[in-house]
Amino acid sequence: MLEISGLEWVITIGVIIALLAVDLVLAWWRPHRVGFGEATAWSVFYIVIALLFGVVFAMVHGWDFGTQYFTGYIVEKSLSVDNLFVFVIIMTTFAVPEEHQHKVLTFGIVLALIMRAIFIVVGATLLNYFSFMFLVFGLLLLWTAVQLYRHKDEEPDIEDNLIVKSARRLFPVTEEYDGGKLFTRENGRRVATPLFIVLVAIGGIDLLFALDSIPAVFGVTQEAYIVFCANAFALLGLRALFFLVKGLLDRLVYLSTGLAIILAWIGVKLVLHWGHVDISPAIPEIPTMLSLVVILVILVVVTVASLIKTRNDPSVTAKPGSLRARKEHTDQGR
Repeated sequence: MLEISGLEWVITIGVIIALLAVDLVLAWWRPHRVGFGEATAWSVFYIVIALLFGVVFAMVHGWDFGTQYFTGYIVEKSLSVDNLFVFVIIMTTFAVPEEHQHKVLTFGIVLALIMRAIFIVVGATLLNYFSFMFLVFGLLLLWTAVQLYRHKDEEPDIEDNLIVKSARRLFPVTEEYDGGKLFTRENGRRVATPLFIVLVAIGGIDLLFALDSIPAVFGVTQEAYIVFCANAFALLGLRALFFLVKGLLDRLVYLSTGLAIILAWIGVKLVLHWGHVDISPAIPEIPTMLSLVVILVILVVVTVASLIKTRNDPSVTAKPGSLRARKEHTDQGR
């Protein structure tokens, strides 16, 4: 059982808030187009911070917990790449000016952290009191894996999102951006700008990804502290990673397939853990180290295979995948 003191929690949360504050200040006070060099520097910085934290954490609490952290971090980092796909679609759909993309991403990261912190508390409580929740989480991940694989060549319909449609019904929206404002005045009345709808869309997507990613990382570890840190450090580098790899995302044609396999693997791991605890100790469990190796191998194979595929056929472009068919597809089938 991992024992984390109140001081460790305070220091960890303080460091994360400080890093978020730096991103927030840069986004709101110096809106600009983020170049490749800047994106690379920030990406390396956040990865190094995450790795250093993992090493220090493992040295203090043992490498068994350290392995759980690194596995959880890699799972969340790989899922965050799919999150980036959807962010690109949102930015493109609403034609977000480049100087405001930094601000939108930072908002998305902050909101994602808040949502995931809430889900972590709820998930840890449920697992602590109801062991059958391992089975529920496992089946949820298996369902998600199947749906993601079925719709791996599709894109989520942002405009069909319930939260986005509700926001459009509640607020009149202008056609043009007004700098970095969320609301402006048009013909004497207060109206929302497209930037407001973009933030609403980002929030809705964050909620959906939190529902998938939290059960996934609980399949690696049941320690709430490790789950929180793996999520936080994976998300902190998301803004810089967006500007670094958005040109490469189109080439990761097998990413959705790889993520579906990873989610299915973790789903099976959770179901076996439930069986081991609630049915019979004879039911085997999947070791965390084996999961780490399997996930790394899947990611390497997916990346290499994708790059080979797009090199041989440049017309092929990647899709982020979806958990359901686009509305126009279902309408055509009626």
